[in-house]
Amino acid sequence: MKSESKQTYKCQYCGKSYARESTLTAHLCEQKRRHQQQNEPGVRFGFMAYLRFYQMSQGSNKTKTYEDFSSSPYYQAFVKFGRYCTSIRCINFTNFTEWLLKNNKKLDYWCKDTLYVEWMNTYLQKEAVQDALERALKEMQDYADTHPELKNGFTDYFRYGNGNRICHHITTGRISPWVLYNSTSGVDFLDQLTTEQTTMIWDYINPEFWQQKFKDYPEDTEWVRDILKQAGL
Repeated sequence: MKSESKQTYKCQYCGKSYARESTLTAHLCEQKRRHQQQNEPGVRFGFMAYLRFYQMSQGSNKTKTYEDFSSSPYYQAFVKFGRYCTSIRCINFTNFTEWLLKNNKKLDYWCKDTLYVEWMNTYLQKEAVQDALERALKEMQDYADTHPELKNGFTDYFRYGNGNRICHHITTGRISPWVLYNSTSGVDFLDQLTTEQTTMIWDYINPEFWQQKFKDYPEDTEWVRDILKQAGL
């Protein structure tokens, strides 16, 4: 008499089989975990960087899928980078990624703060004034929403916001010199900084560079001044 073959339940990701369906459900292999994490912000950023890497570095015309990414030996490195960019609130992920690739920076070093600062300082000097203004106003509004002591909302950002926190926003690229130098409250804020605070932000606000920038782009300068004046800054 033939014995009946037992039914088994096979993991579609790693191929391992189990006698019980409940065991398969509880099973979490690396490939299954990667599949479940694909919608996390850091993983999405990592996937985007992986795609750009193949487009720019490998000359690949074939569109890579998430399955290609999750099985790639580069998966962990790119996800680490994606999560790093999420944690620091990278101001322009696509531009930063392309800069790293164009400058042949090793993937293992992509999460180093020194590289981000190097890129950011060049990016802030070249970005469109509209982008700089939009990002700064959003940061001010977010700050005002969580600080009720700013009675007039974000218009009091430079006047009554925490000085060290604002300096942090400057050194992380959230607040651009376009806004600092072209608003009355921004200039007053700079005048009131301590020596330590001024030293902290000096490399990010380079007065000589920005004064020349404003002379070279008078229409943009006048436009941003008008917007900031209307905003009460």
